[in-house]
Amino acid sequence: MEIGIIDADLIGRGEHNFPNLACMKLSGYHKKRGDIVKLVHYDDIDPNCLFHSNFDKVYISKAFTDTKCPEHLLKLSFVKYGGTGFFYDKAENLPYEIEHSFPDYNLYNEWIKEKIKRGKKESYFKYYTEYSIGFTTRGCFRGCEFCVNRNEKKVYPHSPLSEFVDKKRKKICLLDDNVLGCGQHWERIFKELQATGKPFQFKQGMDIRILSEKKAKLLSESRYDERPYFAFDNIEDKLLIENKLKILNNYWIERKHIAILYVFCGFDRNDKYDLDFWVNDIIDLFERISVLMKYRCSPYIMRFNKWEESPFYQLYSIICGWGNMPQSYTQKSFREYVNEQLNKKSLLDFEKQYPEIASKYFDMKFEDNKIQH
Repeated sequence: MEIGIIDADLIGRGEHNFPNLACMKLSGYHKKRGDIVKLVHYDDIDPNCLFHSNFDKVYISKAFTDTKCPEHLLKLSFVKYGGTGFFYDKAENLPYEIEHSFPDYNLYNEWIKEKIKRGKKESYFKYYTEYSIGFTTRGCFRGCEFCVNRNEKKVYPHSPLSEFVDKKRKKICLLDDNVLGCGQHWERIFKELQATGKPFQFKQGMDIRILSEKKAKLLSESRYDERPYFAFDNIEDKLLIENKLKILNNYWIERKHIAILYVFCGFDRNDKYDLDFWVNDIIDLFERISVLMKYRCSPYIMRFNKWEESPFYQLYSIICGWGNMPQSYTQKSFREYVNEQLNKKSLLDFEKQYPEIASKYFDMKFEDNKIQH
């Protein structure tokens, strides 16, 4: 058969630069069967079902709900579509034989060559060319209402490394949702990763709330790629997370920067989204950042899609621009960063309305706040 595969995020998200694992597994499965597989664009499928290539089947996958996809394509009989971008927490799993197929890491090769010809640097494609990608575990027990895993009840083993690790690739990227919560399996997984000799990362982040001395020690002994990712989603976890960050600091005394924590904001657990919520959300966001500064960590700020409805939407954007750029976050206070921006009005307006918040957080700096060993 001739198979067409469409990575909708690749087409619809501009600077998107992470491969779709489902697409690579589908390609790997069909190529192993002897089928011809091509990564295609929407333009390769005509609304009148006239194809530039005679595809027997076309798969469309996307991970993000706000990625646009032409509706008429989804109605074609030979098109099958799926992924969290279409169905969020109700997305169907791939059939077992496809889910456990070795990914086709060559799927994006022609696309990459074309982009490099047009001036993109090779480093932009590192996740396509340098990393083996997969899940060692699936699921989570937290049930966070904003999360795609909110219907899951536990963490369970999913794939052995041999199922997706390419010996020719220098690094490993894991997409597990809560590897540290997988019973006693987490230790085996980390030791198997260590045995590969390759740097690795858990890109989705790890659950710092269940960090222990044993887990921190094993992390510190691992050849971690860049810095480990965790999450600090709720200000109510402040004391618990501070205690866990102390443990990390004790094992990585020599590092200037310890870890990156995803900092989620703009989500009202009471579903009110009134002015009180937005003001407190800004406070909570800065307070969590101040904790991370203290323990030599950086934020990666993630906004719930309601943030654009906030009266402070411009302020959220500026905070993200500062916090998500390590060179700005570690060297400048928020105020210093804003003073370099063209549009300062949102900052000035907020400071005029809430001077006590501005005086507490706008001038804090990474170097001044971090604890000393």
